[in-house]
Amino acid sequence: MSVETRRISATEFPDWLKALATGFLRPPVVTDEEVADRLPHTDLTRTRGAFDQGRCVATYRSFAQELTVVGGARVAASAVSNVTVSPTHRRRGLLTRMITEDLAEAKERGDAVSTLIAAEYPIYGRYGYGPAASLTEWSVDVPRAGLDGRWSRPDDGGRVDLVDGADVRKLGPELHGRLAARQHGVVNRDERWWQVNTGQVVTPAFPWTEPYYAVYRSAAGEVEGLLTYAADDKWGDAKQPLNTATVRDLIAVTPAAERALWHFVCSVDWITTVRSGGRAPDDLLPDLLPDPRAARVVTQADFLWVRVLDVVRALEARTYTTEASLVLEVVDTEGLAGGRFALTVSPDGATCAPSSSTPDLTLDVRELGALYLGDASALRLAALGRVAENGPGAVALADRVFRAARRAWCPDVF
Repeated sequence: MSVETRRISATEFPDWLKALATGFLRPPVVTDEEVADRLPHTDLTRTRGAFDQGRCVATYRSFAQELTVVGGARVAASAVSNVTVSPTHRRRGLLTRMITEDLAEAKERGDAVSTLIAAEYPIYGRYGYGPAASLTEWSVDVPRAGLDGRWSRPDDGGRVDLVDGADVRKLGPELHGRLAARQHGVVNRDERWWQVNTGQVVTPAFPWTEPYYAVYRSAAGEVEGLLTYAADDKWGDAKQPLNTATVRDLIAVTPAAERALWHFVCSVDWITTVRSGGRAPDDLLPDLLPDPRAARVVTQADFLWVRVLDVVRALEARTYTTEASLVLEVVDTEGLAGGRFALTVSPDGATCAPSSSTPDLTLDVRELGALYLGDASALRLAALGRVAENGPGAVALADRVFRAARRAWCPDVF
């Protein structure tokens, strides 16, 4: 009997959640409370499953998202999440069937791109996704960093205050909106995000531990940064504190706020190690310390993947710092975004349109996704054989066109 892939119904949602837990190696037990909590926030028209004799053996879901691109504009994205295939049903094309249908619907809906966080690197390139934003995590050796209690107090007239979850729910959305207007790679956070990530809503599948919250206020009293961190309770010989603070979230809209919050968390008494959480690879953290070598990279990895669905809308939405014209031959085996496009850019804006001119570059849609947020190098992709230059100097020009001054950063897993 063949395995059927289709949208799920509300009555099938518990079985779908059990398959999801199985795929993520969590205990395959689903409670009525979990179903009641998650079902109202799941769009079943965009939730798919694979069923073998009535049993769910694969899961897939997408949802509406906004992605900030270079220059601060936001584009409509179809975010993909909750992708699993049970170990009994791998290598049967179940993901291919579900993602192909979903991407076609996203294209028809008018989404400019699709996004995801890839748990495994080799899977999603074959569907046209490219790694568009990386993350770096640092471990800070606090005693070596050269900070002490004086550094916890900003010297610019601003102040750092401890707050609670209710304060964060009031202050956080507006602050995050300001971040999304300036940092490419950021995705939107809805009301439920703030509820779940401040403990107002506790999901049965994930136990909640209350963290510490701190905000930075400028000399004028304006909130410009928000820090969320947790600390363990570890003691060494002779009762010496060896505690680690783990940053769950740090968003800042000014350099002063970023500096003040890093200095604060790196100078808390009893904290000997600070784990930064996932940051942009060019985050300021190491150079904000008196001794930058105190910050050691512990993770460097791809993170946000982008799949372009509408070349014209996607390329016209972002900004560029140079004047140039390029004709791109975009190859898309899924038939969603392929074609030849003339791209003309300047600091004043961009135009992109289908073209019959000779292409300057030929590239797969996955490489276009990697270039889209300004993080990848066209020169490097060409050296790897992933971008073909059809005219002299075209790759170097494309590198100047697509690169951004700062690295892309996505703070959120989804």
